[in-house]
Amino acid sequence: MSRVFIDTSAVLALLVPTDRVHQQAVETFHRLQDRQAVLITSSYVLVEIYALLARRLGRDAVESFRRDFAPLIETLWVDSRIHEKGLDRMMKGLRDLSLVDAVSFVCIEEGKINEVFAFDRHFQQAGFSLLR
Repeated sequence: MSRVFIDTSAVLALLVPTDRVHQQAVETFHRLQDRQAVLITSSYVLVEIYALLARRLGRDAVESFRRDFAPLIETLWVDSRIHEKGLDRMMKGLRDLSLVDAVSFVCIEEGKINEVFAFDRHFQQAGFSLLR
């Protein structure tokens, strides 16, 4: 069974039908389901997802995600060590790299996760293998 890190960009593409890569995200998600892949994300990504869903689609979307989709994802809870490693990586990385992405990179590397479901160019620029 493969372990796949899922980023905010993939989740939003899945949940927002007007997203430019929605259909591609849906197809990738179905392939992952067929493979019985384990979807993994960080608690920081979840915070980002909840904030964006609330701002763009409202609280009902947050509740729907929390009830129906979040249980499908294994969460890596960020502790102070991972936070600090992510912050170091952010400061040394690409100029516009967010702390959430930098922490995701640390989680992927430490979790020995080989595939990433994301549409954020930073993951590819960091050398991770993206599912499409």
